[in-house]
Amino acid sequence: MSGFARYFLHKTIYKNIYTNMKAETKLTSVNILDDVYKKFKVRSIESSINLQKLVNRSLDLYNKDEKYRDMINNHNGLASSGSKF
Repeated sequence: MSGFARYFLHKTIYKNIYTNMKAETKLTSVNILDDVYKKFKVRSIESSINLQKLVNRSLDLYNKDEKYRDMINNHNGLASSGSKF
């Protein structure tokens, strides 16, 4: 395979991967409670999870698992701090 063909192939593959990934994701912004996020950052150092993985997995479980959905819907642990979240 010539250098040009290899370059064209790599460029095409990258473009397809980037386009597909971009089409499958949704960029959004959310407000996160500072103290809750700080605690998450400390705990996440001990494991291999990051905020993006946590959000995606949580959304997936929320959509698929009725018990998880009920647990999240009924979670009142943040209300004691006066949080609207």
